[in-house]
Amino acid sequence: MADKPQENALEKAEKAAGVGASATPLPPQPQRVRFHGLITLSVMAATIMQALDTTIANVALPRMQGTLSATQDEMGWVLTSYIVAAAITIPLTGWLAGQFGRRRVFLISVFIFTVASALCGLAESLPQIVLFRFLQGVGGAALVPLSQAVLFDINPPKDFGRAMAIWGIGVTMGPILGPALGGWLTENYSWRWVFYINLPIGVLTLVGLYFTLPESRNAQGSRFDFFGFTTLSIFITALQLMMDRGQLLDWFSSREIVIEAIVAAVAFYLFLVHTFSHPKPFLNPHLFQDQNFVASNIFIFVVGVVLFATLALVPPLLQTEMRYPVVLTGLVTAPRGAGTMVAMIVVGRLVSRFDPRMIIAAGLALTAFSLWQMTQFSLQMNTWPIIISGVIQGFGVGLVWVPLSAVAFTTLPAHLRNEGTAFFNLLRNVGSSIGISVVFFLFTQNTQRVHASMAEHITPYNFIGNSAAAAFNGSGMRGLAGLDGTIFNQAAMIAYIDDFQLMMILTLATIPFLFLIKKTRPAAGSHAVLD
Repeated sequence: MADKPQENALEKAEKAAGVGASATPLPPQPQRVRFHGLITLSVMAATIMQALDTTIANVALPRMQGTLSATQDEMGWVLTSYIVAAAITIPLTGWLAGQFGRRRVFLISVFIFTVASALCGLAESLPQIVLFRFLQGVGGAALVPLSQAVLFDINPPKDFGRAMAIWGIGVTMGPILGPALGGWLTENYSWRWVFYINLPIGVLTLVGLYFTLPESRNAQGSRFDFFGFTTLSIFITALQLMMDRGQLLDWFSSREIVIEAIVAAVAFYLFLVHTFSHPKPFLNPHLFQDQNFVASNIFIFVVGVVLFATLALVPPLLQTEMRYPVVLTGLVTAPRGAGTMVAMIVVGRLVSRFDPRMIIAAGLALTAFSLWQMTQFSLQMNTWPIIISGVIQGFGVGLVWVPLSAVAFTTLPAHLRNEGTAFFNLLRNVGSSIGISVVFFLFTQNTQRVHASMAEHITPYNFIGNSAAAAFNGSGMRGLAGLDGTIFNQAAMIAYIDDFQLMMILTLATIPFLFLIKKTRPAAGSHAVLD
């Protein structure tokens, strides 16, 4: 009988790390650190700072438009430049951390983000603020995935749920509190303060990380896969531009959108072929040998769609259709964050005791129920339905987020966590971008359709309500304009309800896919294995 060929060094390393085809990945012992609490506080400050900035500038755009003498279409690039820069840089995070060390990359990212925030506040023209927002996106991209990776490394697997509860509070509270804080700063001070607020947080974060954060032990140099990075960057950029510009250009009726779609499709195809054929690709294919990691990424994509699409829909509903001022809109939507915070405090203790799949299912069910409540919204309601549905939805999202993050990385080897967390957050961002674009496209289409349908049935003898009757009884064009405005408000409300219903169905449809996640159980040595 012929001797079996000897295993090479790479195969031995892969088996030891648990990344072989049949091996079970086992994470190592947590990294020993002296200042556990200060490290957690510092990385969470970085997370909150970055997450807050993704939405805080939105409410200040009208004021910025006047100061910078820009059109509404041009102001869209203030948001797009940040999103595109972050989307390109996020996949690069894993390689940079492995090449130069996680600590160094973290510190440089915080520094770039803080300086860029100051420059955004000082901007005097549209090109300046677009450039500075791009730099801000470059610096902010690495903060969320690296903070997540740090928390995984300094905590044992049994505490992953608690660690992700802390991390999730920062990630979800930013988008929720951003509009309220941005509106208050803009109303009471200036739009420039939505950027200046990052300065003290950034300085304190830099000091905290510099004196407490140790270097990652899995920092290793590797040859940079330029082709893989380029194709992935082109795909993400083209996709983000298509999602962002599609609403303005009527989607595929525009040549620009068609070109961006073709470029995205070709770049994605080339990236996939290259990843699974190149010996050392930009994105390690061993990531996708972990079933729980793959399944969790599918779910985080859906969470990104539902959470951020809802966050994007509710403020314009309140401000445009129900005439809420900016500050009141922020105060009414803020309790959603309270629900998320409570859920994460509770679930951090439950993850180690109960099946994470059951917790995720409960969270998805609560989220779907809150979306059903939102389908009952009307223009005549008070603030309580908004607050109650928001709290329930926040609680549901919190129940999903923490166990999902823990499950995704419990069985993933430590040397893959930098890339894993980067990819995990990239999918969340892509999901949010796609979700926001789709719901606003459907909103516009449904509003126009319902408006036309309602208008053609309106006569002096067939009113749609007392407000319409009063408007119609007005004199001349003024009365007709009032009537049209009333019809449009009703049509817009129906379109919002249709969007909420669609997201409810999407949320419920994801629950059966929980069988893709395998249950993890603690093993000897604080490892985790799959049942």
